[in-house]
Amino acid sequence: MPGFINLFSFDKFAHLGVFAVLCFLMIVGFTKQSTYPKLKSHAIKYSLLICICYASVLELGQSLIPDRSSNFYDMAFNLSGVLLGYLLFLLVYKSSFIKGQFK
Repeated sequence: MPGFINLFSFDKFAHLGVFAVLCFLMIVGFTKQSTYPKLKSHAIKYSLLICICYASVLELGQSLIPDRSSNFYDMAFNLSGVLLGYLLFLLVYKSSFIKGQFK
């Protein structure tokens, strides 16, 4: 079990930040595209699903690589980043959604 200092290291915040940016940009991208109407109308749901699956596969896949291991705390920060990206999206675009101006 990592110490309190290791739990809030640069590595953990890098996981958080990368997945927050990934989720935020994926939601925005899916919402603004017009090729796939179903993807556009369910952008948040698909973005969260893809980001969560990607975070899980990435962490679990590390256990298959020699000299690497999967880490519960990395996974927790990955998922926290996905949630942060979603919340950031709501914060930035919430008023636009309510007014119907997000395009």
